[in-house]
Amino acid sequence: MGASRETILETIQNYVDLVATGSSADVVALYADGATLEDPVGSEVRTTREQIAEFYGTLDGLEQSGRLLFARVAGNEAAFAFELATKAGDETYTLAPIDVMTFDDDGRITSMRAFWAGEDMVVS
Repeated sequence: MGASRETILETIQNYVDLVATGSSADVVALYADGATLEDPVGSEVRTTREQIAEFYGTLDGLEQSGRLLFARVAGNEAAFAFELATKAGDETYTLAPIDVMTFDDDGRITSMRAFWAGEDMVVS
């Protein structure tokens, strides 16, 4: 059957909110067992819960804000763009990746691929 469109959109919004202001444990809880993460696309694919937790652990304690720009859902997959702004001293680093995710029947993330490159980072 698959998760409903509303459930997937809720997971996406929770993901954006938690990546910006939640803990790494909160973000990892959105992932299903056996999920994969490739961020950015072309980097090593993380295949264990521990590797995924280590990846998001780098965000803990940062001063950030995030907002969902758009989302498109088709079946149990979605593509969406969001903006993540990170303050570091007097500078703000802003990145707007496009993430592609698949979801299980409960709306938990089974795979995530993030499309962005270093050239996409804006420093102000």
